[in-house]
Amino acid sequence: MAIPLWIKEAKKGSAAAQKCLFDALSDRMLMVCRRYVRNEQDAEELLLDGFYKFYAALPGLQYQGEAALYTWLKKVMINECLMFLRKKNSFVIVSEVADTVVLEEDVLNSLSAAEIFNLVIQLPAGYRTVFNLYVIEGMNHGEIAALLGISEGTSKSQLSKAKSLLQKMLTQQNIEYVKRRTQQ
Repeated sequence: MAIPLWIKEAKKGSAAAQKCLFDALSDRMLMVCRRYVRNEQDAEELLLDGFYKFYAALPGLQYQGEAALYTWLKKVMINECLMFLRKKNSFVIVSEVADTVVLEEDVLNSLSAAEIFNLVIQLPAGYRTVFNLYVIEGMNHGEIAALLGISEGTSKSQLSKAKSLLQKMLTQQNIEYVKRRTQQ
């Protein structure tokens, strides 16, 4: 059975179809939640909350393909994460000044996607949120500002600081990687 058929059955209340949808989509959606929330248990809880809202909205859903479904569900998950960050007051705009670091091109080549992901989730919540919305989700600073209730200038500043901090972290990661290789 494919996603369109699962959607049709889930609209009728089929728990089996809902489980199939969850199984098919949950891994990708959990990664979306993990980009915004550091704690894995919180991310899993947000995933479940997001799917609850997804199932509740299914009767009104006009299925237009897997890509549209994925985009819509991803937006639900991002909104769940942003509400969570606001509620916990952990969405703090960090104002510290970040030093500019020049990044060697080989640094990224030596890291896996998982290592880069782990660096991104270490960013402070404000940096991480703006970085994800801009770089990963493709939003512009006006959209981010409206979504988060901040100014466009603050959004631009947070992105710049996130990139600078990531560069520092990547440089440090590369230094540790080089040390490990030379010690072997």
